[in-house]
Amino acid sequence: ETASGLLKTEGFKSFWKGIVFAYGREMSYTSIKLGAYAPVRDALGAGPDAPIYLKFLAGAITGGTGSVVGNPFDVMKTLAQTNSKSSVPLTQLVGNMYKDQGIQGFYRGVEVNIMRACVLNATKMGCYDVAKGAVSQKTGWSRKDPRTIFCSSFIAGFFMTITVAPLDMIRTKLMNQPTDKKIYSGFRDCLTKTVQKDGVLSLWRGFVPIWARFAPQATLQLLTIEFLYTSCGFKGI
Repeated sequence: ETASGLLKTEGFKSFWKGIVFAYGREMSYTSIKLGAYAPVRDALGAGPDAPIYLKFLAGAITGGTGSVVGNPFDVMKTLAQTNSKSSVPLTQLVGNMYKDQGIQGFYRGVEVNIMRACVLNATKMGCYDVAKGAVSQKTGWSRKDPRTIFCSSFIAGFFMTITVAPLDMIRTKLMNQPTDKKIYSGFRDCLTKTVQKDGVLSLWRGFVPIWARFAPQATLQLLTIEFLYTSCGFKGI
């Protein structure tokens, strides 16, 4: 229903609104959270067989760092996607944001974004790392086998959706609220009002579409980063 309504009102191109900002976000945020995971994990004294909490910690550190760098792109992407008017030039969109709110405007919702990134990447990389060991042990496939990577990525995508869906909803509400008359004072206020109004389960509204995005995205990202690690002579995850 949402997709058909969007198609009727804004056309087919609306599904790619904000794609430039999304690309900028992936170039910064994703490169850090994925590329730095193994080095940070190893720096913590962990390896493929290390305790689970160290793998989750490494994922949280790289995810949080990447989110700070990528937050401006995230804000602009959200604004571009929620703009129901005709497409606004990128320079004008950025200029309007800076004129109205200054540098702080580009870091709107950064607190919940860092929280989301830490939870997402800790879950993603931690579950993926653990799943690789479990899949490899059960099947006899090596950790570098594409089948191991594929299965582990799919498992990680499911758990990512469970942990991140509530944070995604709160983050979007905070980023979309009017600048002149804020509806929520912060993360806790937004969470409390959402639960009071719609119930706890509303935090997982849109679970299936989010999983449908996370599963293939995680699989492609992890297959790619594993290939790059190997091609550059580094050990895989």
